[in-house]
Amino acid sequence: MSFTLYPAIDLKDGACVRLLRGEMDAATVFNTDPADQARAFHAMGFTHLHVVDINGAFAGTPVNRKAVTGILKATRAPVQLGGGIRTRAQIDAWLEAGIARVILGTAALRDPELVKTAARALPGRIVVGIDAKEGMVAVEGWAETSDMRATELAKAFEGCGVAAIIATDISRDGLKTGVNVPFTAELANTVTIPIIASGGVKSVDDIRALRTSGSPIAGTILGRALYDGDIDAGEAVRAAE
Repeated sequence: MSFTLYPAIDLKDGACVRLLRGEMDAATVFNTDPADQARAFHAMGFTHLHVVDINGAFAGTPVNRKAVTGILKATRAPVQLGGGIRTRAQIDAWLEAGIARVILGTAALRDPELVKTAARALPGRIVVGIDAKEGMVAVEGWAETSDMRATELAKAFEGCGVAAIIATDISRDGLKTGVNVPFTAELANTVTIPIIASGGVKSVDDIRALRTSGSPIAGTILGRALYDGDIDAGEAVRAAE
C-alpha cells in the first residue's frame, strides 16, 4: 500500500494556524497567507494537502471560503477539505470549486446516511474524519465527546465507497508527543477503508513507525512538527516512499 503525506493547513480567521488539542484559544499563527503556505509545501516536495476550516468546524458551516479558494488557485496538488461541511449542497459546492476530497466529521456521527449516500454517488471523493479522545468519538470541532467508539463508527461506513478515514487522537494533536500508532493500527485492522493517521506526529520516526506497524495504514497528516522544523520535509518524503 502506498503511504501519502498530507501537510496540514488549518484555517482560523483567514490565517494558517495550529491548535493545541483542538482548543480555539490555543492557536499559533504560522502564516497569514494560506496560499503562500500551499506554495511552500509544494516546493518542499509534498504532493497532497490537508485543509481544515477550523471556524467552520465550530460554526457548522464553511467560514474560510476565501482562504480555501486562494489555496486552490495557488497549487495543483489534490486538496482534501474538512470543517463545517454538513450538507450535500456544501459537498457538491466544494467539489465543483476544485476540492479533490471532502472530509465529513461531525456529519459522520450525526447524519451517517448523508455520508453513505454521498460516498456511493461520489466514489473516491468522500473522506470520513474520526476524531477521538481515549477511543471515543469527538464532534462539533472537538467540543463534545460522544458515547460511540471510533472503531464502531468506522465499521458503519464499510462498503459504501468512502475513500479514506482520517483518525485523529485529539489528546495528542498539536503537542508533538508522538502519533498514536496502536489506535491507528486498530482502526486499520478493523476496516478495509484506508486509514490516515493524525495527531501528535513529532518526527520522521513517527512516519517510519506507522509504515512498519504491520497494519495497512495509508498515510499521515503532518502539522506542528513540520511548521516548527522538527520534521525535515525531504527526509519525510523519503521515509514515505
